[in-house]
Amino acid sequence: MAASSFGTSSPPVFDGQNYQLWAVKMKTYLRDFDLWEVVETGNGPPPLRANPTVTQLKHYAEESAKKYKSLSIIHAAVTETIFTRIMACDTGKEAWDRSKEEFQGSEKTKQMQVLNLRREYELLKMKESEPVKEYADRLMKIVNQIRLLGEDLPKKRVIKKVLVSLPEKFESKISSLEDSKDLSEISLAELVNSLQVVEQRKAYRLEDINESALLASQKGKA
Repeated sequence: MAASSFGTSSPPVFDGQNYQLWAVKMKTYLRDFDLWEVVETGNGPPPLRANPTVTQLKHYAEESAKKYKSLSIIHAAVTETIFTRIMACDTGKEAWDRSKEEFQGSEKTKQMQVLNLRREYELLKMKESEPVKEYADRLMKIVNQIRLLGEDLPKKRVIKKVLVSLPEKFESKISSLEDSKDLSEISLAELVNSLQVVEQRKAYRLEDINESALLASQKGKA
């Protein structure tokens, strides 16, 4: 179903791919409209007391309407193909739970996904010719997939993973970093920037060597 506009922005659209990413974005979007709680719990407002005031009646009507407003937003946040799978749902919670069950899978499926990602994470190493930034991006893609599935992967553990999976050419830089600061407190961006300095120096050195070799070759021909 094509997305329509709610307030100043349209909801993120789910097409059947990358459910976890869409779910995170959608939760934030629903919270912005104070609708996530009703989607998560399905609870409506408490019953009105006897002889309610006009203000209380208005508030009760607004709170009661949230389960339908949330459904409307979820309808607008999926493609036509996905909409046909949730069109029979009467509330936002029903639509959310059905989508989650189908596209995230059971708890067992989720745990298998986490297990496979953790195995991939543990085996990951930086290639000799690979730029540090590209390796960090590869690593963080896996880390974020694990975190999206609800598994904790602390920053310190990610930093340690980077340090033990780097090629030998970075050993001296790592040693100097260890001497100057606590590596358990360094950020990934700071570590990558420090390692990129090593890359740049090696690139400049190689460039100078190649230029000297070229000049020597030309001189020899002359």
